[in-house]
Amino acid sequence: MIEQKQSQLANYDLWIQWKEHGWIPAKQALIETYLPLVDYVSGRLAIGLPKSVSKEDLSSYGVMGLIDAVEKFDHVRGLQFETYASWRIRGSIIDGLRQGDWVPRSVREKAKKVEDAYQKLEQQFLRSVTDTEISEYLQVSEQDFQQMLQDISITTVCSIDDPIREEDSETRLSLLVDEKAKNPEFQVNEFFLKDSLAKAIERLTEKERIVVSLFYFEELSLSEIAEVMSLSPSRISQLHSKAILRLKGVLGRFKNQLFQDT
Repeated sequence: MIEQKQSQLANYDLWIQWKEHGWIPAKQALIETYLPLVDYVSGRLAIGLPKSVSKEDLSSYGVMGLIDAVEKFDHVRGLQFETYASWRIRGSIIDGLRQGDWVPRSVREKAKKVEDAYQKLEQQFLRSVTDTEISEYLQVSEQDFQQMLQDISITTVCSIDDPIREEDSETRLSLLVDEKAKNPEFQVNEFFLKDSLAKAIERLTEKERIVVSLFYFEELSLSEIAEVMSLSPSRISQLHSKAILRLKGVLGRFKNQLFQDT
């Protein structure tokens, strides 16, 4: 505990030297201190990506995100740099992969079709729809649908710099505002967004909820989740894809409702 506090004080001194005095060696020291974050984030994103994507590329994109985070972080607000930097690193990696055209257009089209299917059917039935219902809607066999989920599993990572919907210019980052700012309209919208997502998570299947909880809250890798649930990594990847596509559908409906009310 004492060593941890000493380390935090040392890091804070570095922030003061870099942010308030512009001392470049302090900036370099901060980057070196938080480099393990790049390995952690890139390691989690590497799961499910094609073998053609090298770990070196992911790390390279991630380092650029870390540098950006060190340059833009506001050290006087008392926020956790690790959380802020993780978002920046993740976004930088995904942006780098997208620029490299790492996902074929055909795969993105499949993902859009499945996402739209979940959105329309669950809005129609007001419940979680089954694989059979989705397969029938898409006019494919259940086996082909499972293969589609496997194919699009690499698209279920997202960047906060992505638009909320493809035709929009507003990004997920625009929803992340200063918590100290008093904006009643934002607070109302945030309440309904959280309520919508909570209800959507409740409608996930038990296995999908477990995967989402272990991956996003317990921060286990998909391989670790596979061991916990005694399922194959490919099956965990499918469950993760279905859960994310369902939740993205909810975000789309929330966005449409927001525009209708304004």
